[in-house]
Amino acid sequence: MFTINDELKEKISNINNLLEIKYKNIFDLDKTKFRQFIEDNVGQIKKMTKLNKDKLADFHSSGGIVGVDGSNNRIGGAYPHYIEIFQALAKSTYCKNEPLFKTDIYTPLIPEHDENPLEVGEMIIEDKKNIKLANLEVEAALESIDKFKPYAIMMDGGLIRYNIYAYDKWLELKSRCEEEGIILFGVIKDIKTSVIGDLIVEKNSEYEKPIYDKEILFGVLDYGEMILIQEYANKKEPQGYASVFLRSSLQPSVIGMDIIDTQREHLEEMARLVFTLTPENSRGVPLWLDIVDKEVKISDEMMKGLLERYMDRGVYERFFISERDKR
Repeated sequence: MFTINDELKEKISNINNLLEIKYKNIFDLDKTKFRQFIEDNVGQIKKMTKLNKDKLADFHSSGGIVGVDGSNNRIGGAYPHYIEIFQALAKSTYCKNEPLFKTDIYTPLIPEHDENPLEVGEMIIEDKKNIKLANLEVEAALESIDKFKPYAIMMDGGLIRYNIYAYDKWLELKSRCEEEGIILFGVIKDIKTSVIGDLIVEKNSEYEKPIYDKEILFGVLDYGEMILIQEYANKKEPQGYASVFLRSSLQPSVIGMDIIDTQREHLEEMARLVFTLTPENSRGVPLWLDIVDKEVKISDEMMKGLLERYMDRGVYERFFISERDKR
């Protein structure tokens, strides 16, 4: 057994106590009353039914579902001696053996045309990473329209991210989907919103921000239930999205889903699709997205193997092997 520093034990216990104090009133909320608060202020809580085989067959014959996800990994040491690889994958349920990959690569050692090495900070690097990954994912989704002609495109994550980091390409994707009748929606595995939390604080002065939806919805919905978030409660509405929270597995946590507002009439249908594609004993993620996620992942071994094979050994050792890796 490893030895744990007493000071570290104390600090962890302190964090635990502060969280219990902050959320005591939330955790003590009567479930029935809280569900009524949601119905009155956020949106209807509705039971979902799984899509039958005939409906799934209709989706398949109409082009299937394309899942889109991205991944990145880096190797090396501290700035600027590292190299980062970005990869996006669009994979169709109709053409399972024809994955569509998009890739990019970055190292601060070779500044890009719009980059001043003297001004690069952590925030700028993080933004650059988000921009590269979002653009690759949207590019993969766009190419999937031409290659697969899908019924729907299921993005991994909330759609607002593409609006922020890949605006021009996102508008192109959104327009193509609207023009060609392709449903475009995002599945949010780890929700970070405070839609319900903000409303609780607004109506009860005893609570203080931030209160996040992830923790307050834990165990509130029954398996197969969703909350249809109404326009007046949805902060994403000005950006043109409609959203739901749903419990798609036996896990007590919820996930999120959003869809472009012009396709709002398909919101419940796509929520039912997500529910149908999610194994009940899983962490709540549709199986197809899990498959795409695994295939797009760039492992440490893959990174090392690529650089060792396609980069001169002297360049690799000089620039991208840190002192830690030499131990």
